[in-house]
Amino acid sequence: MNQHVRLSSFYFFYFASIGAFMPFWGPYLAELGFTGSQIGELMAIILATKIVAPNVWGWLADRAGVRMPIIRLGALVGLLTFGGVLLHSGYWWLAVVMAVFSFFWNAILPQFEATTLRSLGHGSHRYALVRLWGSIGFILAVAGLGWLLDTVSIQWLPWIMLALLAGLYLATLQVREPPGGEPGGDAAGALSAVLRRPEVIALLLACFFMQASHGPYYAFFTLYVEAQGFSRAVAGQLWALGVAAEVMVFLLMPRLILRFGAWPLVTLALVLTTLRWWLLATVPESLPALVMIQLLHAASYGVYHAAAISLVHVYFPGRLQGRGQALYSSLSFGLGGAIGSLASGYLWDGVSPASVYLFAAVLAGAGVVVATAGWMHRVVR
Repeated sequence: MNQHVRLSSFYFFYFASIGAFMPFWGPYLAELGFTGSQIGELMAIILATKIVAPNVWGWLADRAGVRMPIIRLGALVGLLTFGGVLLHSGYWWLAVVMAVFSFFWNAILPQFEATTLRSLGHGSHRYALVRLWGSIGFILAVAGLGWLLDTVSIQWLPWIMLALLAGLYLATLQVREPPGGEPGGDAAGALSAVLRRPEVIALLLACFFMQASHGPYYAFFTLYVEAQGFSRAVAGQLWALGVAAEVMVFLLMPRLILRFGAWPLVTLALVLTTLRWWLLATVPESLPALVMIQLLHAASYGVYHAAAISLVHVYFPGRLQGRGQALYSSLSFGLGGAIGSLASGYLWDGVSPASVYLFAAVLAGAGVVVATAGWMHRVVR
C-alpha cells in the first residue's frame, strides 16, 4: 500500500464520520427532546473546541517535529470518549462528552493536512486528488444513513459513529511520518511576523466568515428540509449531492489553482456561497431549487477549501505549517462555525427557520468584502 492510498484512507474515514455526525446529530438530539436553542448550543460546543484544540496540538507537533504519534493519540482518545454518549442522554452530560470528544477529534485533521502536504512535497497542488476520498467517504455515509435512518431508529447513530471512529484509528496506524523531520523549536517570532501581513489577516477573516455562514447549514439543514415535508432519506441524498459536486471540483482544482490563482477562487467561492444561502432562505420548498443549492456546495466547500489550504501552505511554510493549519481550522471551522451554530439556534427558535439562512447569507457577503480586499492587496504588491 503506497503513501497516497494510506493518506486517502484517513480522509475517507474522517469525513465518513463527519457525514454520519453533522447531518444527523441535530435530528438525534431532537429525538431526545432538545429544543432548537439547545441543539445550537450543543453543536456550538463541538465546533468551539476547534478554537483551542488545533492550536494546542499544532504547537506540540511543531515543537516535536513529528505529527503521526499525536494524530494516532487523538484518534484513539476520540473513539474512547465518544462512547460516553451511550451512558446518559442529559444535556450537561452530552455537553461534557462532546467537548472532550471533539477536543481530540477536531485536533487531528489540521495536523494530518500538514502531513499530507509534506508527503506531496512539490506536488502540493495535487492535494485535492487525495482529499477527494474524504468527500467520497462523506457521500457514502450521509446517503447510506439517510436511507437507513428512515427504516431503523436514529438511536443507532452513536453505534455507527463508533464503528467509523474505529476505522479512522486503524487508518492512522497505516500512515508513515513523511521522511525528513521538521525542525523543532519555538517559531513564535516567525509566526507573529506572518500574522502581521495584511493578506494573511484577510485570508483568516474571509475563512472565518465562510465557516460562520456554514454553522446554520451543519446544525439545521436536515431539520429544515424535513420541515418542508421531505423525508430524511431525501435530506441525506441532498447532503450527498452537495459533496458529490465537491468531489468533481476537487478533481479540477489542481489545474484551476495553477491557471487562476487561489485568491480569485476564494473570492468567487464566497460570492456563490452568499447566493446559496439566500436561495435556501427564499425557496426551500422547491426540490429543483434545493438540488441547485446543493450543487453550489462545489464552490462553498470544494473550491474554497482547496484554494484556502493552498494559501495557508504558502503563507505558513516549514515549521509553521502545523500552526498555520491549526489557525485556519480554529478561526474558521472553530470560532466561525461555533458562532454561526449558536446564533442560528436562537434565530431558529426566536425568529424563524428561514431567518437562519438569511443570517448565513449576510455572513458570506461579509466574507466577499474581506476576500476582495485581500486579493487586491496581493495584486498591487
